[in-house]
Amino acid sequence: MLKTQLVNLVKRFPYLDSQLQLMRRRTLAKGAGYPEWKAILAGDVAGHQEPATTKVLIATSIGSHLAAMQVETTLAVSLTMRGAVVQALLCDGVLPGCQMCEPRFFPNNKRFATHGPSKDLCGHCFHPGRRVYAEAGIPVRAYSDTLTTEDRDWAEYLSSTLPLAEIETYAPGGIKIGEHAKAGALRFFARATIDREPLGEQVLRRYFKAALLTARAIDGLLKKEKYDVAIFHHGIYVPQGVIGEVLRQRGVRIVNWNPAYRKNCFIFSHEDTYHHTLMSEPVSVWENMSWTTETDDIISEYLRSRWQGENDWIRFTENPYFEKDRILAEIGCDKARPIIGCLTNVMWDAQLHYPANAFPNMLEWLLHTIKYFKSRPDLQLVIRVHPAEIRGAVPTRQPVVEELKQYFSELPKNVFVVPPESNISTYVLAELCDSVIIYGTKTGVELTSVGIPVIVAGEAWIRNKGVTHDASSVTGYDRILDSLPMSKRLPDDIVLRAKKYAYHFFFRRMIQINVFEQGPGNPPYRFRGPLERLAAGKDKGLDCICDGILHNHPFVFNNDVVS
Repeated sequence: MLKTQLVNLVKRFPYLDSQLQLMRRRTLAKGAGYPEWKAILAGDVAGHQEPATTKVLIATSIGSHLAAMQVETTLAVSLTMRGAVVQALLCDGVLPGCQMCEPRFFPNNKRFATHGPSKDLCGHCFHPGRRVYAEAGIPVRAYSDTLTTEDRDWAEYLSSTLPLAEIETYAPGGIKIGEHAKAGALRFFARATIDREPLGEQVLRRYFKAALLTARAIDGLLKKEKYDVAIFHHGIYVPQGVIGEVLRQRGVRIVNWNPAYRKNCFIFSHEDTYHHTLMSEPVSVWENMSWTTETDDIISEYLRSRWQGENDWIRFTENPYFEKDRILAEIGCDKARPIIGCLTNVMWDAQLHYPANAFPNMLEWLLHTIKYFKSRPDLQLVIRVHPAEIRGAVPTRQPVVEELKQYFSELPKNVFVVPPESNISTYVLAELCDSVIIYGTKTGVELTSVGIPVIVAGEAWIRNKGVTHDASSVTGYDRILDSLPMSKRLPDDIVLRAKKYAYHFFFRRMIQINVFEQGPGNPPYRFRGPLERLAAGKDKGLDCICDGILHNHPFVFNNDVVS
């Protein structure tokens, strides 16, 4: 009863929610959620350490990002035990905007636009982060160590005087500072555009200044230190995206990482975020892999488990239901006419993670698709809005349903929308469809593996894998739509090819690390020791990751069978 009352209060008063989030952040800064390296190491790793060979920089820069701190301090100790010299880089309150500045902390945009994170977040970020690294025996470099007065004055002047129209394209020496500043502002507002935001320019200039300072700080650090490889979370936004830009230009090898969907699994990639590298990865990496009944069973069982997500720690639908007649009745479809599914992404997420292809952005694609189906009364279009709009780490402030209302006073009679809060199973909905259109969602990997034809209109990971109908232009997209309905499932050889890619994606690129213990809360994983679990040869997934970092080996877990 008390919990329900609190939830209702939070819904009515967003400021209360932000204060609760900040109180939780301050509590975590006092120690909860961080790895306890003091107890785990019981001194230092000298007795476990091999001779030094490689110099590594952990460059994420955010000490209060608990998911990153758990993984990156564990990697720092593991790499040290394998002979690396490891340093960490943390922002010490210098940046006027960063990835930790999420809407949930700032329902009052004016407060952030005026003060940035300094009054609410910075004091609970740098100091606990530095303490945890110190307990792990890892030296910390701070942004202030390398930024000069001239650097700060330059960033202040340029961020306040450069014409707004020139910020996004500002890229001195090819370093896309403005692009990453724009990404930071979009993420803060959780919108695909900031044109309608009264404080949009002020927030964008704040992120632009942060991006400028990041570039100068990294450049200054590289003048003092030489690194063989840098590791950092995600690879986009501020500061990580700018860090990557500078390091690539200076010839420092880069490793980016992110938690994967499967429990205890992570995706690592060389030189760029996995959102981009998975699109450019050659098909030769997976198309000729050996295939057995056992591998077929593994991927089929896992894909089925994703209907409820019991094997995942990243999922967006709670308590889905699967009854086909109930789903059709709720949507209002006519069983007699073919149904075409349409799966969206979160609007701002699609803008940042996936480059444009046939359409300039996801909204343009969706509007065009609806207008097309208005001329095809023989078909029915069911738009499944991504549940992450309301259940993602950063809930959107630009809902698809609200956007559509601005363009259509009434949707065509053969177009239906399943809102993000619906518990309809997306997978069962897809089974009811003749075919499914996607923009950038990874669901295309899953649907093709069970034989459902998929049309790709944006940049999805399943694109160019030889299993989907890929549109590269608006006219090409319309030609594909003209061929609907497809009236049949994918042939067996295409399904097998799709399964091979799905196995590669979920079981080879998503690397399982068994040293972490699962638990509730954020993050859903912890390393509690003992230290020997991090030694070479103890965990195959950790060995694969460390070999990739130290020796530039592919981040592909090549076990034929994964338990």
